[in-house]
Amino acid sequence: MDYVYPEFEIVCNREKCISCKRCIKECANGVYRLDEKKGMVVSNDTKCVNCRRCVTCCPTRALKIVKNDCVMKENVNWSVASVNEIYKQAQSGGVLLSSMGNPNALPVYFDKILVNASQVTNPPIDPLREPMETQVFLGKKPSVMRRSENGELVYETAPQLKLSMPLLFAGMSYGAISYNAHESLARAAKELGTYYNTGEGGLHEDFYVYGDNTIVQVASGRFGVHKDYLEVGAAIEIKMGQGAKPGIGGHLPGTKIVGDVSRTRMIPEGSDAISPAPHHDIYSIEDLRQLVYSLKEATEYKKPIIVKVAAVHNIAAIASGIARSGADIIAIDGFRGGTGAAPTRIRDNVGIPIELALASVDQRLREEGIRNEVSLIVGGSIRSSADVVKAIALGADACYIGTAALLALGCHLCRDCRSGNCNWGIATQKPDLVKRLNADMGTANLVNLLTAWNHEIKEIMGGMGINSIEALRGNRLMLRGIGLTQKELDILGILHAGE
Repeated sequence: MDYVYPEFEIVCNREKCISCKRCIKECANGVYRLDEKKGMVVSNDTKCVNCRRCVTCCPTRALKIVKNDCVMKENVNWSVASVNEIYKQAQSGGVLLSSMGNPNALPVYFDKILVNASQVTNPPIDPLREPMETQVFLGKKPSVMRRSENGELVYETAPQLKLSMPLLFAGMSYGAISYNAHESLARAAKELGTYYNTGEGGLHEDFYVYGDNTIVQVASGRFGVHKDYLEVGAAIEIKMGQGAKPGIGGHLPGTKIVGDVSRTRMIPEGSDAISPAPHHDIYSIEDLRQLVYSLKEATEYKKPIIVKVAAVHNIAAIASGIARSGADIIAIDGFRGGTGAAPTRIRDNVGIPIELALASVDQRLREEGIRNEVSLIVGGSIRSSADVVKAIALGADACYIGTAALLALGCHLCRDCRSGNCNWGIATQKPDLVKRLNADMGTANLVNLLTAWNHEIKEIMGGMGINSIEALRGNRLMLRGIGLTQKELDILGILHAGE
């Protein structure tokens, strides 16, 4: 009754196949096996997640994976995916889990925003020949300039994070991703002059040497949090929520809590790492303020404190409260943000787009005269340098990138992270799979990606006639919407194309 054809079909060109068995060796999902009677490699399509490892590694290019065309009768309301999910839950009685970000065809506002360009009266800038500043400082900024008795400027600011570009690597915990993936992120952050985020899994002792380029996270489970951990990081992030699963906690299966992951998280091997939905000591802005100042006190007020929240409908009011809690930076994660695992219904139906959340927060903080009290970092499917420029023009100071960084490491978005069978050595703790990701190559790819984006940001800014990130931040006059309703334009605070 519940049999449906697999989503993907593996097609093998037998004329090209040399029976080298490379596909058997490379596939961690057990798709391929050698049929002794037939004397050939056969496949089980039901196990394929379309990670394309076999396609990439096949020496004769004999394999390809295609979308299966043997599907149920078309029904706009009852999609094949919906029917399959009902079959699964009818059999198991369990909650559906999914990995990575929301894949549904919901509006991507970055794609409906265009950037204005300068022509004659405000000429463009050539970034190859003229100074272009992409350096960013994150933290509280003074509202007024102060001078000493001698008339000299007084440079007294709260602790700041200095970035060579408006880009940081988003939080991805050790355990959810591999040792080699974390090493690649840490080394790339140091080489680029930016930061990577530990996520909620603590910091492996090998990576303490990258502390000056590390943001350490404190989540509700407090995994791996101790004095040395807090002191080694350049900043501390309190994770209240994330875009892929607002309002619920985190869960790393016990199958991934092995060896160094167990020691780093300070929990027994094989035990599930469950972060409760709320911090059980935070039920108000006043409670959050206590934790903010506890962390500042513990680190002698030398580090900026970040509060990370998911983008939800009342995000502007939430951000206003966080700005008054003593936090130095607010990180907002949109509903397209990635994750190792989340309940499918939460991932696909809860939260709001980062573009609308960012615009409303920036506007609220400006109206209340407290925009300089905090910096804003945004994330949740930042896909290109153009998205970064648009986000900054909408009010961000910098952007977290997560999925884009994983793609640079080799991720193929098969969305099977929760299984721990990542064929590319990223979302796994299995030693034979982890070693597939070469940290030297991973670091080089990440450095190349962000270097390219930084060049493109300068080019776009030059075309706008703007020569610094500071001049771009919140400059919505340089944006125009296309195909948007008046309400959407009002929330974004931009004009329609042609106006």
